[in-house]
Amino acid sequence: MKKDHPYRSQPAKAFWRQTVSEPHFLSITDWYEKKWPITDARISAAGSCFAQHLGRYLRNSGFDFQDFERPPVGLKPERWLDYGYNMYSARYGNVYSPMQLLQLMQRASGTFQPQETAWEHKGGVVDPFRPTIEPDPFGSVKELEACRESHLAAVSQLFRQTDLFVFTLGLTEAWRSKTDGSVYPVCPGTNGGAFDDSRYEFVNFNYKDTVGALKQFIKLARDINKDMRFLLTVSPVPLVATATTKQVLVASSYSKAVLRAAAGFLADTYDFIDYFPSYEIISSHVMRGTFYKPDLRDVMDAGVEHVMKQFFSVHVPPQKAEQKTPVPANTEDEDDVMCDEILLEAFGDGKR
Repeated sequence: MKKDHPYRSQPAKAFWRQTVSEPHFLSITDWYEKKWPITDARISAAGSCFAQHLGRYLRNSGFDFQDFERPPVGLKPERWLDYGYNMYSARYGNVYSPMQLLQLMQRASGTFQPQETAWEHKGGVVDPFRPTIEPDPFGSVKELEACRESHLAAVSQLFRQTDLFVFTLGLTEAWRSKTDGSVYPVCPGTNGGAFDDSRYEFVNFNYKDTVGALKQFIKLARDINKDMRFLLTVSPVPLVATATTKQVLVASSYSKAVLRAAAGFLADTYDFIDYFPSYEIISSHVMRGTFYKPDLRDVMDAGVEHVMKQFFSVHVPPQKAEQKTPVPANTEDEDDVMCDEILLEAFGDGKR
């Protein structure tokens, strides 16, 4: 008599041949199994550039997607993203790393006050923590601080009134202050401020750093809102440049591996954290690079649509997707997103 073993009872999705090799790669299913429904949840989002797509689709598909900093009357819809509106649930711009997210919450709650509050840029000043949130620098520090105060109040409200927080992890590489540990979305000097290696240092967050920052953020969030849940994803967009000594593709692979492992660990550990595999759906080798643009980095519209098709097959939208959110007038692709990291691309073209 043959002894039974666990693989005999595994479903088809557990086997490579049935799930991956035999179907056409666009017909692969069972990417994701939800932990809980989100239809009635108040949803807010943050993260790297790719997260802008997720938020837009959720908003346009009838989910209760929150926006705590709405565009002012008089600002034309085609300019909203130029000023950071409708990018996420507040005007924090791109939040690439868990440490950046943690410090955003700490700044909103008043438990962390960075020493540097303004960077000089093009005759004005920009916010070091969202230097590209407006197309032009602020005219004065006073104006910047008034805008920041309003913004952080909106962020504080966000965490009090959100049921589901969606966060897309993008990078492990960052630049931080040597004096107080502030983590910036861009390297000082690339869009405001001046780089000084006596004041700033490069950091490449490892797995322990990443899990630790996420745990701390989640604890603080649930201290404010005890029933808040979290949906983690990892951006499939590779690094545009690395500050390590590694070749950029190798550096990008490390970064994504750390972020994916951290997100998976937390989702497996806590029942109030879920993980959606947007990273795997786009970047897995079985997808043959189909959804990347010719630069092999940016994701095509069809790729975003395919990702959201998998998501909506599990989380059925309350209504059919409507017309997409307006995007900046200065972009060529209607689905382009605002991305601070792209600033670094210019420094690889001999422009020093």
